[in-house]
Amino acid sequence: MAKLLYLRDVGPTEVGGFGISNANDLLLVEDIQLVEQVCSVVSVEFDDDSVADFFDQQVDAGRQPEQFARIWIHTHPGASPSPSGTDEETFERCFSGVDWAAMHILAEEGNTYTRARFNVGPGTERRLRSRVEFDREFPAADHEAWFIEYCDNVTVYDPFSSRHTFAESYWWEKSPSAADRWSDSLLEAVS
Repeated sequence: MAKLLYLRDVGPTEVGGFGISNANDLLLVEDIQLVEQVCSVVSVEFDDDSVADFFDQQVDAGRQPEQFARIWIHTHPGASPSPSGTDEETFERCFSGVDWAAMHILAEEGNTYTRARFNVGPGTERRLRSRVEFDREFPAADHEAWFIEYCDNVTVYDPFSSRHTFAESYWWEKSPSAADRWSDSLLEAVS
């Protein structure tokens, strides 16, 4: 949850990824992984090649598709976590061919929306309550690694420009001192 909150707040747009589930409890999300995407304040569009590479990496790591390809997580920059028409179309298009899937949305003010869809048998959908399990061990927050993952994967769509702008430009404008620390650490890592 700490990582999702960080990713929600680091930029001005929606951001999305795949929930990585516990092998013994598929609705227990232990991590969120980003793929390359173009984001705006109302949409997230994943790069197909990046999704394919992510799936290959997860299979190589020994995970089953149920652990990494069934839970779509994204944020909304406003107060409402309710799925938009675009969210509903994406969920239908991308997740109707699997036996089950879930969509989780975290809004700016902390409100959430979670729904599971079961595509086998008669098929059904059900709203779920989400919660954070504080009684389980989890890795410490790593804002630097999360920021690097964000910058490596998120392109912010600027409707006032003919091109997309990278997330780094937003971060530089928002917090130059943090950006300096991040670029210094990158220089150290490369040298």
